[in-house]
Amino acid sequence: MNSLRILVVLPLYGGSLPIGRYVASALKKDGHLVEVFEAPDFYPAYESLDNLKVTTDRLDYLQNSFLNVLSQSVLAKAETFEPDMVLSMAQAPLNRQALKRLKRDGVVTAMWFVEDSNLFTYWKGYAPLYDIFAVIQKGQFINDLEAIGQPNGLYLPLAADPDFHKPTELSPVEQRKFGSEISFMGAGYPNRRVAFRELVSRDFKIWGNEWDGDHVLAPLLQLKGARVTPEECVKIFNATRINLNLHSSVQVDQLVTGGDFVNPRTFELAACGAFQLVDKRSLMDEVFAGDELATFTSMKDLIEKMDYFSAHPDERKAYAAKCRERVLKDHTYAHRMRTLLEFTAERIPGWPKPRSASSVFGDDFPPELEKDIRDRISSLGLPEDVSFEDLVWAVREQQGKLSSLDTAILFLDEWRKLYGKRN
Repeated sequence: MNSLRILVVLPLYGGSLPIGRYVASALKKDGHLVEVFEAPDFYPAYESLDNLKVTTDRLDYLQNSFLNVLSQSVLAKAETFEPDMVLSMAQAPLNRQALKRLKRDGVVTAMWFVEDSNLFTYWKGYAPLYDIFAVIQKGQFINDLEAIGQPNGLYLPLAADPDFHKPTELSPVEQRKFGSEISFMGAGYPNRRVAFRELVSRDFKIWGNEWDGDHVLAPLLQLKGARVTPEECVKIFNATRINLNLHSSVQVDQLVTGGDFVNPRTFELAACGAFQLVDKRSLMDEVFAGDELATFTSMKDLIEKMDYFSAHPDERKAYAAKCRERVLKDHTYAHRMRTLLEFTAERIPGWPKPRSASSVFGDDFPPELEKDIRDRISSLGLPEDVSFEDLVWAVREQQGKLSSLDTAILFLDEWRKLYGKRN
């Protein structure tokens, strides 16, 4: 597919925030011109509203007004950038009015809803307003989307970023800090709290937040329950012999629920070349073969397999190698974004709309700059046939002091505008 302009709208915070960054990176590496709406920059101001000590109804009003400002900011960014697609991550600050405005203006919109539709049901009010609605579950969810007026539901499982999630050499200090025989990284959901109480006698570290109030697990909790950064996650995965991966659930009577979606940790651990024991999911066989991923179906099964794999390091390595190979072949964010864009082209007639744009190397182009410009195009991650307008946009988006070559590109842009020298 030709180079597209894509505006990625991040949420203020939450699990889909790092995924949005991986998405933007994958799109850029595939040659698309990507602009990111950095909603997290506004989060401190949004959070400060809680400190006003006002009534609940006034707080709700202020928070909704603030989110409306963010929605208007996205619209302003779209008007300036003129994207071929606005791609929102789950919980992105785009309200109904803004989505209707984008549709009226003919801007194609998509959301990647990377959450459990059974727990987070706000999708019902927003899904019909998007042109494309990608989800990590299938079956009944796709049918439910059609029933509320969203015919373009796309099953798009999660993935990994192999440039970020990869085998990593750790220093001795990092190995001591992040390493253990067994570890778990994630939030303290009820099923995990119950399950992990049976593991307190082992060399076991728990990483993540929302574990407050559990005095049994408190001695295992690392960093005092602080949120773990994506960079720290990679170190934990690489330092641990057996990474536990128990999907979240609010049920405590059924620790392994056999749910459908496969969480991002499954793909990220695999891409890191780390060994994991993960609870069996109904959609897991569609993304991994049986000899690529070690699974468990009950607490008894988990403990037996922990003991077995602890004593068989060669088998751990074999699983980890096969699992990593599968992710690199089929489950990167680049794969997911290609699927999304191809699906959009199939479902939206006439998308993407052709752009009338001048060539970089027009008749008025100084020939002595050609080699340097081609090198600059490559360094910006742009395709060789990039339009001059998109090259100028990419140069303007760079942070820091402009180089002499960047200044020359911007000067040439102003000269073309002034004298109308366009192909």
